Amino acid sequence: MPIILLILTAIGGAIWWWVRNNPRDAIHAAQDVVTTVRNAPRKLAFRRQMNAHPVEGIDDPRIAICAIAQAFIELDDLPTKDQRQHLHLMLRTKLRCDEAEAEEMEVLGRWLLTQSNGPKPAIPRLGRRLNKIEGDASWGLLQDILAELVEGDLSSAQTDAIDDIRLAFRKK
Repeated sequence: MPIILLILTAIGGAIWWWVRNNPRDAIHAAQDVVTTVRNAPRKLAFRRQMNAHPVEGIDDPRIAICAIAQAFIELDDLPTKDQRQHLHLMLRTKLRCDEAEAEEMEVLGRWLLTQSNGPKPAIPRLGRRLNKIEGDASWGLLQDILAELVEGDLSSAQTDAIDDIRLAFRKK
């Protein structure tokens, strides 16, 4: 316990010394942190709910579509750099977002995949959430994006994933 107090005191002293020597930089850094923390969830249309899976906190269908697309290309193996770049370009064009927003959606989508324990269990959960958010309105867009991601024939895991998405959207 005394060691922890010593470490915390040393860190606090270093921060105090930095603030004392660079007050303008410290104020700007604090303002930047507050602004970033305040705007991040609003910007991504994501809200964290207590006692609920993070996927249930998605309010923007574009985030769900992005996460499903990432999971789809990761089903068989880790995606190549070309596949990731192709996905990034498709997100920007099909979902009509800018560079920074597409990158943020990709990061959040990747985090949602890890919270869902991988791509296979994530796809049905994300599909159900997407259906709750928009219903059938996003079905066509999702099909377009997934069709462009396919290189050659579908693997068995990708076929199962499409069946899971159809089941989530109640399509035959």
